[in-house]
Amino acid sequence: MGRRPPPPSPERDGPWSGPRTRGAGAGRERREAVPRPRRDDGGRGEEVRLHGLNAVQAVFARRPQAIRKLYLAPDRIPTLQPLLKWCVAHRIGYRVVEDVEELRRLSASTHHEGVVADVLREPPLALEQWLSALPDGPCCALWLDGVGNPHNLGAILRSAAHFGAAALLLPESSTLSLSGAAARVAEGGAEHVPLVRLGPTDDAIARLRAAGLSLAATVVRDGDDLFRAALPRRLVYVLGAEGEGMGEALAAACDLRLSIPGSGAVESLNVAAATAVLLAQWARGKQ
Repeated sequence: MGRRPPPPSPERDGPWSGPRTRGAGAGRERREAVPRPRRDDGGRGEEVRLHGLNAVQAVFARRPQAIRKLYLAPDRIPTLQPLLKWCVAHRIGYRVVEDVEELRRLSASTHHEGVVADVLREPPLALEQWLSALPDGPCCALWLDGVGNPHNLGAILRSAAHFGAAALLLPESSTLSLSGAAARVAEGGAEHVPLVRLGPTDDAIARLRAAGLSLAATVVRDGDDLFRAALPRRLVYVLGAEGEGMGEALAAACDLRLSIPGSGAVESLNVAAATAVLLAQWARGKQ
């Protein structure tokens, strides 16, 4: 199967092809014939539908075997030639979709950037598994307590990848998982920052501290000034959801309480913007 992909034509499909409407004209597809990804089960190996050029290419660069189906606009064929060749060689189905509305429907977004892919979701790591592989030296991770907005998750992943954060830590009860919207906003960052599933809070805190990590609660007010504080080289920022913030018991269990000073014109930054500031300050201090 080492042949080149077929030439760019809306009438040609890759190795996988769903049924077509007879007599509907070249490139027209029956809407009910386009498969949807299986419903995910919270990150235990099901498929997730991703969209956006950087999101899809990041999966191809790191774990191409996770790609199950690919849909692309004709003008994306030159950019995605390496991926198309890989699909042909490994008998992974792809389809050239002429209709922009069809790509919007497939991705459930206007921001699909001409490419949609069904990929296997990478399951979260267990805390012990992540800690056992954690190297010595500077380390920063993010504990997300109550964060649920997929666009915030995507922006957090993008900042975490940019500043080299080691992981996103998800509480035992969190339903947060990677979605197509989050992966698109992350611009490829989702492939570089693992999600880690925590156990019971007290046990998770004890295990993190045993690994030399300090916990810093990030609070809107009454915390130490982030820009004046001496940040530990091995640190977990604990971030709460907008509005509700983090649970007070969790904040009280942390080693530090940090606030980002501002002009007072607005109450605070949203969680994604705050994450970028927090990570930048930690990265600055470790140098």
